[in-house]
Amino acid sequence: METKAGRRSLTGLLLTWGVTRLLLLLWVYKVYVFPGPDVTSDVSVIYQGWYDVLRTGTFPQSDVTWQYPPAAALAILSPALLPFLEYTQAFFLIAFAADLVVLLLLLYAGRRPGRRLRGAWVWVAGVPLLGPTVYSRYDVMVTAVAVAAVLAAARHPRVAGALVGFGALLKVWPALILVGIRRRSVWASAAVTVAVVAGLFSVAMPGAFAFLNFQRERGTEVESLGSLVFHIARHYGWNGSVLLNYGSVEFLGPWVTLVSTAAITLTGMAFGLLLLWRLTATRFEAHTAADAALVAVLMFTTTSRVISPQYMVWLVGLAAVCLCFRASGMGVPAALVLTACFVTVLEFPIWFADVVGSTPRGIALLFVRNGLLVLATVIGMRELWRATVPTPAPALPAPDQTEAPAQEASASS
Repeated sequence: METKAGRRSLTGLLLTWGVTRLLLLLWVYKVYVFPGPDVTSDVSVIYQGWYDVLRTGTFPQSDVTWQYPPAAALAILSPALLPFLEYTQAFFLIAFAADLVVLLLLLYAGRRPGRRLRGAWVWVAGVPLLGPTVYSRYDVMVTAVAVAAVLAAARHPRVAGALVGFGALLKVWPALILVGIRRRSVWASAAVTVAVVAGLFSVAMPGAFAFLNFQRERGTEVESLGSLVFHIARHYGWNGSVLLNYGSVEFLGPWVTLVSTAAITLTGMAFGLLLLWRLTATRFEAHTAADAALVAVLMFTTTSRVISPQYMVWLVGLAAVCLCFRASGMGVPAALVLTACFVTVLEFPIWFADVVGSTPRGIALLFVRNGLLVLATVIGMRELWRATVPTPAPALPAPDQTEAPAQEASASS
């Protein structure tokens, strides 16, 4: 009976994945038009423009929208693997393949002893909730590398370290996976991979680290937690503006620098809390690395000056890995992340005009989505702390000094 139930569950999972992914492909290939602005323009305009530059052997150093580590060039160049297709068509198929790789990894992990398929269900359900944006950004490729790294950490530490290092050079955030890993071989492998790959790019292609200057100049993006200050302030006379700046729609004007600095400060405080946890945690189990990675990326995302819709793909992938483990305590944060994905597709792209215009509907959507992420972060950190940091033993009561003379007198009599 259990075998039959398991087969039915697997069949249902694969069928759901197939139907939802077909729908995503129909959207990105514009067989059906998804509501809101065209999210595929990043591929057809921005990515393809970078592709043309990268093929010449240099990074787009004069383009301020290029804000990615050097290995991101490989993701942008990946459609060259399908030379018989036009760039955008090839990119969507490679994004689809990365999605499939994540599913296969989660299925393999979920069918091992002590695991479950619930994590695969999180991925199957979470990705389509974000709409066609998932296949229109290279973040799904980065997430595939990160998921493989977390799942490999226990049995293949050097492979895991190499994947973490490579992922960090794709989009930085996979480096946070190291927070919950104690094995030195993982850290060493990651460091060696970063040094070798970064060195190769530095020698082979000029401008490999020009992105660092562009990142420092970014402001407060209209979907971030800090942006709520200006969305509300616009209704009370704030005279700033909303413009496309450094590749994202940002607030520009009075007090923006202060709010951006506050966001950076919050990120620093979040990392300080993670460091405190790392120094005090003593109970590390098989699922701890995944749980810690999810919490760390939640902290990074929530406090960031920018919360782009594709960031949610990272969280869905890590939440899926957590729920592959029966003992993981990240069930509630994972549910909150999935709910936030649904709200995200409403604010972008469906009602993005309301977000940019700071209408009541746009503000409400941002308040709910960002509130869900904050709640997931707080609950996730609490569960991680409870599961790994030992509770101090209660102090024994001091002996009552007034009873001692009476006991001695009784003994002498």
